[in-house]
Formats: sequence, C-alpha cells, structure tokens
Amino acid sequence: MTRVLFIVDVQNDFTEGGALGVAGGDAVAAGITAHLADRASDYGLIIASRDWHDADSDNGGHFATGEPDYVDTWPVHCVAGTPGADYDPGLVTDAVTHHVKKGQGIPAYSLFEGTTDAGETVAELLTGHGVTEVDVTGIATDYCVRASAVDALAHGQRVRVLTGLVAGVAPESSDAALAELAHAGAVLVQP
Repeated sequence: MTRVLFIVDVQNDFTEGGALGVAGGDAVAAGITAHLADRASDYGLIIASRDWHDADSDNGGHFATGEPDYVDTWPVHCVAGTPGADYDPGLVTDAVTHHVKKGQGIPAYSLFEGTTDAGETVAELLTGHGVTEVDVTGIATDYCVRASAVDALAHGQRVRVLTGLVAGVAPESSDAALAELAHAGAVLVQP
C-alpha cells in the first residue's frame, strides 16, 4: 500500500491578507510544514496543488465580471505568475514530489482537475504508483479540499482528512463539508 499526501491550494491569495484569504490559512501552512518535517517519509508521493488562473480571461466565468456571488463567481485570485498564486511562505515545499496547477482558463476546485508541468494528471500519478490511501490537507475545507477528497473517494482511495491541517471559508459550510466527507467514507483525523 502506498499513501499519498495532498496539499490543496495553500497559496497567498487563500491565506490571511490574500484576495480570498481564510482565517487560519497561515496556521495551516505552518502546520503542514511541521507535519512534513515529522512525517514526510510516511508518504510515497506528496502532491501540492495551486490555482493557476489565466490573467487575460474570466477563466470560464470563474472570475466575476460584476459582483461575485462567492458560489460560482469569485474576485480575481491566484493569477498565474503573480505573488497571490505563490505558495504561502509558511509552507516549506522541499518534500513535495509533484506540483499540480489547476484552473488554467477554467473553473477548477479539485486537485484532480490539474496537471503537473509534465502533463500528468493526479489520477495517472495515483494509478501509476499503486496509491491506495490519501491524506488530505489544505484550503479551503468547504471548496477545494472537499472537492479533492470527493474525487479521491471516487477514484477508490481510502481517504483521511487531517482536520487540524485544513481551513475553510466559513465554519458552517466547513462543518457541512466534513460531515459530507465522513458520510461518504472519509475518515476525519486530528494529526
């Protein structure tokens, strides 16, 4: 059995002070760094995703042209090559084996919707490396963490959400996302 760690969208625009910053984002970055310092060897792969949106389009309607509804449309965030798209400085990525970019010209929430710079999909990486178990961390619990965990379950993985290493947009929707994931078969663990 091979276990993989997902680090979902721990980026400047999603941590405190960013375009869509969530409370606790910087603490998640530091917590994942500490987790990697202690546990990186537990993982066959460590896959980190980043939103990597096009600067010159609305990214398939993802960027609001007027007022964002914060459901399907959002303020401009994580534009490719800008500081907002960079990993949070508290996240040390030395142990990351694969970097995935998603949302290039389209809306994308799940890490599975991205590709590596070499063009590999996450599904291909998991299958090619015999992965059977996934630990999920990152931002935001109620959006991209949720979508990534749902897709990992659909891919036949045993999924654990490391609840101390996630942060969400709102407490209610984050709690609902975790309850949904638990009902779907994910295990919620405090690392």
